Amino acid sequence: MSEPSTKFHIFQLDHRPLPTAPAEPRPIFLRDFMHLPPETQHLLVYFLLPVELLVQFGIDPITLRNREGKIMVQMAHSEDGLTWALRLLNELDPRDPLLEIEMQDTAFDRIAVVWLSINDPRSPRFDIDRLPNGEETYRGAVKRNIDAEIAAMLAGLAPGQVRKGLGLFRRLLADIEQFFAGLHQYDYEVEPLYYHNAVLFERHGFHYVKGRQFMRRIHEGFLPGGELARRLDGSTPFRDPALANTVRGRSWAIHDGILDEPWDGVKLMKRIGQRRLDETAPGVPW
Repeated sequence: MSEPSTKFHIFQLDHRPLPTAPAEPRPIFLRDFMHLPPETQHLLVYFLLPVELLVQFGIDPITLRNREGKIMVQMAHSEDGLTWALRLLNELDPRDPLLEIEMQDTAFDRIAVVWLSINDPRSPRFDIDRLPNGEETYRGAVKRNIDAEIAAMLAGLAPGQVRKGLGLFRRLLADIEQFFAGLHQYDYEVEPLYYHNAVLFERHGFHYVKGRQFMRRIHEGFLPGGELARRLDGSTPFRDPALANTVRGRSWAIHDGILDEPWDGVKLMKRIGQRRLDETAPGVPW
């Protein structure tokens, strides 16, 4: 075999620890985030934006602009800096972002994810977030557009959903954990707005800080012969007996007020890179 015409050089590298790796990292909170240099904020935001999602919807993964040069990412924060939100926009239907995340600093020196949604703008929209006169329902928590909710339920959606998702929940959780690692946060909390959200988080490795017994009572109530199963009397479309058999169906019944108490006070936590088994509805299909 002849000698190759191109010479390959092997460089001797001086391997040293990363000079910026902190021995005792100071956690960065949302109230600090807004004071970081814009370049640092920009880099951290990239952790939350799946590249394949950007490319799929015509957004440049480096500049975050669409084909017309418009920036498709919005950030917002409360005046005190304790709440921070990110929205990834789309061109197909500007009413709903592709991705929306809202976080808050907590009183226990953690950050909580208080809202997380992923929307497929190509799918039908159900106006559960507003009344026919345009009045806001606050995601169905304050007022309800019953006709839209029935249509959404029949289409396979869960409470709070205006569209189908994009099947990126697991990927997005991994990105969120990378974001928290960048903020030097080992743990984070979630405060699910609906029953199905809590079950979804527990099935992705979160454990309950508050509300575990409440969730177990709900599960037992929907089992055959349970009090909640008996209340599924068909008096409304959200109280069909078959709804006891799925997480999504149970969530609609709870949203319809089937409990004796309000849906409130459920909180879960997760340590980044770790999963814990803390199931309250084992074996119940989605």
